[in-house]
Amino acid sequence: MKTALREIVFDTETTGLSPETGDRLVEIGAVELINHIPTGRTYHQYINPERSVPEEVVAVHGLTEEFLKDYPVFADVAAAFIEFVGDDGILVAHNASFDIKFINFELKKLGYPEYEWDRVVDTLEIARKKFPGAKNNLDALCKRFNIDNSHRTKHGALLDAELLADVYLELLGGAEPSMLLKTEEEKSVQSTGGFVFAAEKKMRPLRVFAITPEEEAEHQEFLKSKLKNALWLAEPAAEKEEAKA
Repeated sequence: MKTALREIVFDTETTGLSPETGDRLVEIGAVELINHIPTGRTYHQYINPERSVPEEVVAVHGLTEEFLKDYPVFADVAAAFIEFVGDDGILVAHNASFDIKFINFELKKLGYPEYEWDRVVDTLEIARKKFPGAKNNLDALCKRFNIDNSHRTKHGALLDAELLADVYLELLGGAEPSMLLKTEEEKSVQSTGGFVFAAEKKMRPLRVFAITPEEEAEHQEFLKSKLKNALWLAEPAAEKEEAKA
């Protein structure tokens, strides 16, 4: 029996760029995929970093020291996060080296095993290979794949993880996780290697606008008076030959 592929798409927010210089996690958000389909299971946790949060960082994610001070420290939530990821979870993140660096730093401090890189998928690397030279941040990818991110006014770990899950499926080739909710008239599908891809959507029927005989006559008069030697007004060669005969 084939084992289900389990992936944890996640994102973090922090106080800065480097845990080695004292920066800490302030938020983790994650969503679970089974065989590339969201299950609805999520993990979300704000974290007290036990330090100040620089104003320029607050401007990015909106999480102030005052807001975070009553939330648990990472040591108190680490076990819950590890349990959510599980022994079989593949970790998926955008610019994964940043997020994994912070997670592993905290896990190592607490004596937990660190996550190995063979369990990590970096969607930024996938995007760079697919779209070299293009902008490949999360907002740019949402725009490229027509994913609605209008509610993303600031960075937020759970929201970004949910958006990234949609982006990840598109990067894999346009997987259609909601296919069971759509009728066969709305799409046709093909199955390849466990993935289900949506075929090109049906074109909407052309809208026909009826015009009156008067409008048609005015249009023909405009073509004859304003456009000289228009190709579409010339008689076809076959008709000319027939007229001569």
